[in-house]
Amino acid sequence: MESLRTAAGTDLGVSRWIEVPQDRIDAFAEATEDRQWIHIDAERAATGPYGTTIAHGYLTLSLLPPLMADLIAIKDASARLNYGLNKVRFPAPVPAGARIRGRARIVSVDEVPGGLQIVIQATIEREGGDRPACIAEYIVRALA
Repeated sequence: MESLRTAAGTDLGVSRWIEVPQDRIDAFAEATEDRQWIHIDAERAATGPYGTTIAHGYLTLSLLPPLMADLIAIKDASARLNYGLNKVRFPAPVPAGARIRGRARIVSVDEVPGGLQIVIQATIEREGGDRPACIAEYIVRALA
């Protein structure tokens, strides 16, 4: 955690690719009760705006923790908590079967009671996409 105190501005690079298959989209739809046709009805989605089903924006966002875990490890923290998000946008869809990865940069590191608060500018890219699938400021608390 000591090295984090001066890490603001550090580029963390890119994560591994994670596939977003239709079964993952369907499971997310069931878990969240968001069964909109554009996510789960392949036949109807084929005639929709993207020509296929797409992942929920919140499914894409929910993959931030494993993507960021590839990029930043805080081994001496007693706990690492998802504290929240600042501005979140979904500029481009993630079609079923696409692969995504994370790209990140540490924006700020601040002392908070019991540890550090790290703000990370996170971008989720879609393989072959020309625009990000998600852009968010991801806030993590690392407790001592």
